[in-house]
Amino acid sequence: MTRAFTSAVVLAALLSLSGAARAAADAPAPKPVTHTVTIEGTSFSPATLTVHPGDTIVWVNKDFFPHTATSKAAGFDSGTIAADKSWKFKPVKKGTFEYACNFHPTMKATLVVK
Repeated sequence: MTRAFTSAVVLAALLSLSGAARAAADAPAPKPVTHTVTIEGTSFSPATLTVHPGDTIVWVNKDFFPHTATSKAAGFDSGTIAADKSWKFKPVKKGTFEYACNFHPTMKATLVVK
């Protein structure tokens, strides 16, 4: 192989990679999605939920007594979610956030915002 040919191959590969990176950067953000966390049997289901910023999470309390969904790190606190009621939250910052019920501290779950 000649040096000129090798240089041309490397240049073509670099241009191809830069085009792919530009296309990925120009790709639209995913459309917001609504996710549901069921509170039942004194637990959150799913125990770990992965979402994107701007998605909506709805906690639905199917127990016969109140609960909360509270995370100081993620900056949310549902307040009291009465039986057969729900609460919505839209995360804006990325990270992994543990949350719990203030009334039942053994009720724990994780919200992952990517």
